[in-house]
Amino acid sequence: MGSSATSGKVPHLAPLAQLSARLGYTFKDVELLHQALTHGSSNRKAKDYERLEFLGDRVLSLVIADALFHTHAKEKEGKLAARHSAVVRGEVCADVGEAMGLADYIKVGDTEKKTGVHRMKSVLGDAVEALIGAIYVDGGLEPARKVILRYWTEALKKPDTVEKDAKTFVQEWVLAKALPLPRYELAGRQGPEHRPEFTVRLLIEKHGTVDGVGPTKQQAEMAAAQAFIAREHLR
Repeated sequence: MGSSATSGKVPHLAPLAQLSARLGYTFKDVELLHQALTHGSSNRKAKDYERLEFLGDRVLSLVIADALFHTHAKEKEGKLAARHSAVVRGEVCADVGEAMGLADYIKVGDTEKKTGVHRMKSVLGDAVEALIGAIYVDGGLEPARKVILRYWTEALKKPDTVEKDAKTFVQEWVLAKALPLPRYELAGRQGPEHRPEFTVRLLIEKHGTVDGVGPTKQQAEMAAAQAFIAREHLR
């Protein structure tokens, strides 16, 4: 664990000492923590969290894959892959962000703050991954692993029956009904370049359409599938 660097020298980051204590990790380079919590809309000149998010996503994936490999030694690759996808999905990351209280620390632009962007689940999930990336850069894999395993304990303890992701579930349901495969079409895109919002329309023969919204096309497709499942009361 790094030496204390969250008080005195960088006054505007002093409140982050509480977050460091919550994480159980103190940054040697506190600016990495600052960057991990800076949204692309922030008016500050500091770097935003997108690069750290990219790295943190990979670190999280590795740590969870390693944990599942050792705790489910008899499971085949397909089951492990499904379990892994369920544990690292955006909703779980967002739940972790809420548990960490990250909304109180994420820096966004003035307009975005008024609209509550820093409390959006997608933003919380991204910030969690950025935070993991920052810990990895600052202290290496082991500190990142400790934080991940602390906050993903419950997700890793889920029952042995892994719930299929929404798109897989919808596709299998459609095939069981002898219907054509579901179609996902991009229905719209809005928002700034650094934080786009995609709308995807899911079309299923004899069952009409349903829309899903997300920060990526893939997440919007998943949201549309989840909306269809909820509308049809399929599970």
